[in-house]
Amino acid sequence: MTSAQIRQAFLDFFAQKGHQIVPSAPVVVKNDPTLMFTNAGMNQFKDYFLGNKTAPSPRIADTQKCLRVSGKHNDLEEVGVDTYHHTLFEMLGNWSFGNYFKKEAIEWSWELLTKVLGIPEDRMYVTVFEGDSAEGLPMDDEAAAEWRKWVAPGRILLGNKKDNFWEMGDTGPCGPCTEIHVDTRPDAERAGIDGKTLVNADHPQVIEIWNNVFIQYNRTKDGSLQPLPARHVDTGMGFERLVRVLQGKQSNYDTDVFTGTISAIEKITGNKYEGSDAGKSDIAFRVLSDHIRAVSFTIADGQLPANGGAGYVIRRILRRAVRYYFSYLEYKQPLLHQLVPVIAEQFRTVFPELDAQQAFVARVIREEEESFLRTLDKGLRRIDDLLARGRISGAEAFELNDTYGFPFDLSQLIASERGLSIDEAEFNAERKKQQERGREDRAVDASDWITVNESANNSLFVGYDSLETTANILRYRHVKAKGKESYQLVLDRTPFYAESGGQVGDTGLLLMGDQRIRILDTRKENDLIVHFAERLPEQIGGEWTAKVDGTRRTHTAVHHSATHLLHAALRLVLGTHVAQKGSLVNAEYLRFDFSHFAKMTDEEIARVEHLVNEKIRENVPVVIQQMPKEEAMKSGATALFGEKYGDTVRVVTIDPAYSVELCGGTHVGHTGELGYFKITSESSSQAGVRRVEAVCGLAAELYLNEQLRQLREIREALQPAKEPLKGIASLKEENTALGKQVEKFQQAQINALRDSLLQKQESVDGLTFIGAVVSVGSADALKKLVFDLKGALNNAAVVLAANIEGKASVAIAFDEALVSSNGYDAGALIKGTVAPLIKGGGGGQKSLATAGGQDAGNLQAVIDAVKAKL
Repeated sequence: MTSAQIRQAFLDFFAQKGHQIVPSAPVVVKNDPTLMFTNAGMNQFKDYFLGNKTAPSPRIADTQKCLRVSGKHNDLEEVGVDTYHHTLFEMLGNWSFGNYFKKEAIEWSWELLTKVLGIPEDRMYVTVFEGDSAEGLPMDDEAAAEWRKWVAPGRILLGNKKDNFWEMGDTGPCGPCTEIHVDTRPDAERAGIDGKTLVNADHPQVIEIWNNVFIQYNRTKDGSLQPLPARHVDTGMGFERLVRVLQGKQSNYDTDVFTGTISAIEKITGNKYEGSDAGKSDIAFRVLSDHIRAVSFTIADGQLPANGGAGYVIRRILRRAVRYYFSYLEYKQPLLHQLVPVIAEQFRTVFPELDAQQAFVARVIREEEESFLRTLDKGLRRIDDLLARGRISGAEAFELNDTYGFPFDLSQLIASERGLSIDEAEFNAERKKQQERGREDRAVDASDWITVNESANNSLFVGYDSLETTANILRYRHVKAKGKESYQLVLDRTPFYAESGGQVGDTGLLLMGDQRIRILDTRKENDLIVHFAERLPEQIGGEWTAKVDGTRRTHTAVHHSATHLLHAALRLVLGTHVAQKGSLVNAEYLRFDFSHFAKMTDEEIARVEHLVNEKIRENVPVVIQQMPKEEAMKSGATALFGEKYGDTVRVVTIDPAYSVELCGGTHVGHTGELGYFKITSESSSQAGVRRVEAVCGLAAELYLNEQLRQLREIREALQPAKEPLKGIASLKEENTALGKQVEKFQQAQINALRDSLLQKQESVDGLTFIGAVVSVGSADALKKLVFDLKGALNNAAVVLAANIEGKASVAIAFDEALVSSNGYDAGALIKGTVAPLIKGGGGGQKSLATAGGQDAGNLQAVIDAVKAKL
């Protein structure tokens, strides 16, 4: 069977067992503060397990894209080194929400694996939870009894809490699990060592392929376990491992999931994949074929590479791949972007979002590759500078990793070629410090929800039709995060819009009698509408009046409707490749990020503004309808990549021929309510993405009035007042002329200073030395002076220091002959000797380097220290 046939066999099997087949959720997680990425098949069903939402069907099956490269599930460093870890992988899953339980889950698992997929029974082992006395948890006798119906007793193994008790997190739904392991070793090896001794022992050929989790408890904040009112089944089968077993391979990378990508890499690089486990070239092939999937699908789902958060994780994966092909495949130009069409075609029918954005994803990846290849070159020069000193500390190796993206093993390899080693313990200590800082930044101390009303599970949102309603508090909690405290409430009915789709959350009031509680923000946590209050009410029970700040909501709605008009106008002016990549909609302005690869011209901006304002003047009705998703997509509605939509969607239409979008936000009734639209800025957001900021309605009026006020003041300040452009041109001419005069004076001063310093040259250990504290106007002038002095002398060493506006500035230059024959290094002197004295930093080349620092009181000490070194 091909991998596509195996995937379909799984889905067809569970469809026959009454399961609804649902699409994969985006790999990028929204509205869940505990996750960056979807790292398990159950993530998109979390609200069903928590009781916040009712599942559309009691039985569901799917294949889910998962990414495990951060936090608890972090396999990144193993990926490529072994043959079975991955960053992005598919998780096949079947789910029961309060429907069937252990009997059916176990029976169907065995039926699918043995009868449908034909895995020999004598190659499989199952594990069940042995119990845990410390937790007061008994052995899972029910699962063991079910397995005994199908499996020989010697193949049913007991597993501890670590292996056979699954938990969503520190709190939440959990329960025992039963795993299925397959022994893929050749028959001769199996005869020598009993496979059951290798289960859960990290043996590369005795692997877990399926985990059936039986969710029957809830873990509270105090650590105790409480039985759930409804019991659920949550299963996950690693698709890549299953394919490996069925195709009879000893490596996931030898299956047709990866062989197409590996063949493409062979063609591009001219290297051959041998399939060995340890060779650096083979590891590089595996790293590339794995990482391109993670990077491509995550970008397609809306997460672009960035310097922080989830974007940094993607950038890190991408850079790890670049390092491998640069270092081990000897390929020095962008490679990964060439693989995007291969992945897009392979997954076109199962994950079509990549195929739909193929050109954009490839362009983003290429720009990231080009940027890092430049950084990589700088990093190699940096490591050369460090090795010239004869050592690299663990802290410096971490700097290479953190700043230039060098993995420790690459730094260690380069060092070993020079006969040097790096302190790995110190490197790990520095990395641990950074991880701890990151954990502290992300730390959230949330108490358990305190439930006031057990009968209702979720809020009913009524805010599309009303800004005020009566409501009861269903639950509340106290949360501490990043040094701040918040009080969170959930209501049974709410007019407050929760931050979503770029639109900020509503603010307003909760009122009851004399009590007046300000709502500072409203957000979604999964599908729960959470109100952030300034404090907890004195009286939780009783009926409250929930009242939204109507003025703020109106101005926000104006900007949301304007965003739809802007999106449509951009597609008309720039092309249909334009797709939304992010947005912010609030009462003050709108921000819209979109896929495009060139700066917008003034003419393009003017055309977009004209189209939007034309629609405003037409006073087009904004029509909002609920309809089945399939019907909406057939009608041509625009959906956002990376969003998870339900079976029924909300469609916002502003002229069917102009703008039809799926959207959950709030809008005006007619476009005339927007008044006037004005773009205030256009810039680059990140690789392949442009950003427009704009204002509408009252905000546009305030913006234009401010611009006119500034223009009036400029007219008054310039002469002639009625022609400010002429006045500005006159000022520029005058400024240019004065600048030239200043340059002449500065050059004359430097020439005089140079001639004076040449008279002060002395001999130090056989070379010509000039060292002095001087008075110059800029660091550039100091650097030029040092360079000129070096050029005027033979065998010269020059060090000059200056106090420039209260800051220390130092420059050192060596004759090239001293560098090449005697090993002199100005950059090393700057870092090792000068920087500590002036409380600063710097660097440069071996023949010319500079430093700057906060302490200008030690300038003469700098000269003396450098002289002493010489």
